Amino acid sequence: MTSDSKLASRVNHHVHIIGTGLLGASIGLGLREHGTEVTLEDISPAALDLAIDYGAGRRLTPEDKPALVIIATPPDVVGEVIAQALKRFPEAYVTDVTSVKLAPYRQLLDRGINLDRYVGSHPMAGRERGSAVMARADMFVGRPWVICRDAKTPAAALAAVESVALQLGATPTEWDPAQHDQAVALVSHVPQLTASLLAAQLNRAAEQHIALAGGGIRDTTRIADSDPQLWVQILGANSEAVAAILRQLRSDLDNTITALTDTDAQGAKKTIAELLTAGNAGVRRLPGKHGSAARFTSFTVIVDDTPGQLARLLTDLGELQINMEDLRLEHSPGAQIGFAEVSVLPEVAAAAVNGLQELGWRILDWSRDEQ
Repeated sequence: MTSDSKLASRVNHHVHIIGTGLLGASIGLGLREHGTEVTLEDISPAALDLAIDYGAGRRLTPEDKPALVIIATPPDVVGEVIAQALKRFPEAYVTDVTSVKLAPYRQLLDRGINLDRYVGSHPMAGRERGSAVMARADMFVGRPWVICRDAKTPAAALAAVESVALQLGATPTEWDPAQHDQAVALVSHVPQLTASLLAAQLNRAAEQHIALAGGGIRDTTRIADSDPQLWVQILGANSEAVAAILRQLRSDLDNTITALTDTDAQGAKKTIAELLTAGNAGVRRLPGKHGSAARFTSFTVIVDDTPGQLARLLTDLGELQINMEDLRLEHSPGAQIGFAEVSVLPEVAAAAVNGLQELGWRILDWSRDEQ
């Protein structure tokens, strides 16, 4: 075994990426970091130039013969682009990374296209805004990468897609297209809609009310700042699964509204308590760091709004040998301080808080009883 820290790339064949937005450019950046030959293509010359400038790959030439084609186009055109890629690159395997899998698969089947060289996939990663400007080579690290195949999928095609996922630090997992779409409706598409619905209420609020906004409203509306054009396509392609969950959500909302209309009515408080308790249970089911279900303990550190303070906090945590699992920042309106919410494993929380206090940090949201 070599002592060289730079391991050989899992993807030693030419990869061509069609679509140079957030996902396409991020895949290109990640593969290029490991020495993979990457070419790029986009219907927009400006988007292509930008991705090339950022280092995600080079232009495709007539002499290029990629072994794997990755399609990262919007959902409303992905079926057609897959069909064209299978024809344009007869020796290549083809995958797409669109967030909806069943609709394009059905479109291709209905057209009678041979799908032996096609493997649908979806990395469960992204950001609120797209384009190569927001691309990151490490965006897929620790994230699931869903791969959809059928009984006719050759092992080599499956291996080509898996090697990309593994090289980018993701965890490949095999799902049926319909099962995938039902899952992402719950964990991605409905959250987008509910965040947008809540954020839209802010447009009706007075400025002095918005001035009181804190972590709660910011956390629940963060993903509302997304591309409407893209999400219209995603929701349209997965409308059946999304609508089914929204109908259940509507039923729960109706029950809650009824309970809040008269909180002294028999069973009203029980309805509200059961909803909150069910929410507690649901949150505990969410995977934590590295895919575990571990729950973390959080405390808030007051940070002066001056250069270098956050860096000092991180340095102090490192010297205390505390592994920080998550960090969220918030500024206090009208004050020269900020709040850093630090999440750590429960067994090291007391040591972290005590150590930081001894170093002069002011801690909020922490009870001595938790020790």
